[in-house]
Amino acid sequence: MSLVTKSAKPIGHKRSLSDEMFITMLVASVAVGIFLLASVLVPNFFQWQNLINLVTNNWAVISLGIGVTFLLVSGNFDLSVGGIVALSGVLSVWFVQSTGGVNALSTGLGMPYWLGVICALGGALAIGGLNALFVVRFRIPSIIVTLGTMMVARGIAQVITQGSQRNTNLPDEFGFLGNLTMFGTSIRFPVVLMAFMLIVAVIIERKMVFGRITYWIGANPIAATLSGIDKAKHVTYLYLFSSGIAGVVGILLSSEFKSGYSNRGMLMEFDALVIALLGGVAIAGGFGSVVGMFFGAIILAVVTSATTGLTLSPDWQFILKAVAVFLAIMTQTWALARRNR
Repeated sequence: MSLVTKSAKPIGHKRSLSDEMFITMLVASVAVGIFLLASVLVPNFFQWQNLINLVTNNWAVISLGIGVTFLLVSGNFDLSVGGIVALSGVLSVWFVQSTGGVNALSTGLGMPYWLGVICALGGALAIGGLNALFVVRFRIPSIIVTLGTMMVARGIAQVITQGSQRNTNLPDEFGFLGNLTMFGTSIRFPVVLMAFMLIVAVIIERKMVFGRITYWIGANPIAATLSGIDKAKHVTYLYLFSSGIAGVVGILLSSEFKSGYSNRGMLMEFDALVIALLGGVAIAGGFGSVVGMFFGAIILAVVTSATTGLTLSPDWQFILKAVAVFLAIMTQTWALARRNR
């Protein structure tokens, strides 16, 4: 009598797809499926222009999602990006407003536009540096630190705008970048910049040592440290990277609307976190991708747009976002469990 043992996965078996690629393809399939479902339920939803609008109307959140994704992969949070968007936008307006305004909200520092933008970006990077200081040096949990700096950044913006907005005495070139169209089309510069940052982020993530180190730190920080990786320096760079992107987003939004508004970017930090989780980024670190985050943004955009098309109350959007996140995490966990069984 012979005993034959069958193995589900032979020794030496190699999968054609990594777990990350598998999850990314799963998220992409879900995004396509939800779009097709919305096309059936919502009149005139299935249009090429509508698909383009899903991306172009969400360029800011997708851009923020790049920095948030890298930090999540490293095992850290960044909830400060929404506050940085408000702060950098307000600073860019305040710095370039002329000094001869008729009231406090129309009086600024009178800087040249290029200098005002650089200084506003410096303010954003200062918040990123503050995040890194408390997370790396004082070892305070990142979710607590970045929640606090988000409120600090938005609070400074509210002080500068007195809880309102600054939109007068601006130089003519202030609204140029935010409304610049590219290649003779209606596609604006911020959307092209978002696409460029996505491509660069994918290259960093997949082809450069910096991206690999980010995954190593998130997957096993102790082993990464023992391997000689300077975790503190790397996480500092990640926070500066994320805050820099948020600063650029805030400056471009203020340019688009020609105003510095203290409530701009409200809840964007949570939307950026949601699209990263929808895209398969592990909240514990070490797993996920920027491409997955992008398709997570498409899922969120389709859900939001579909609820508007169905004339549902805006309050339902928050419930649907929560349901989408729960379902995405459960589906991804179940799919990976079956794959590795």
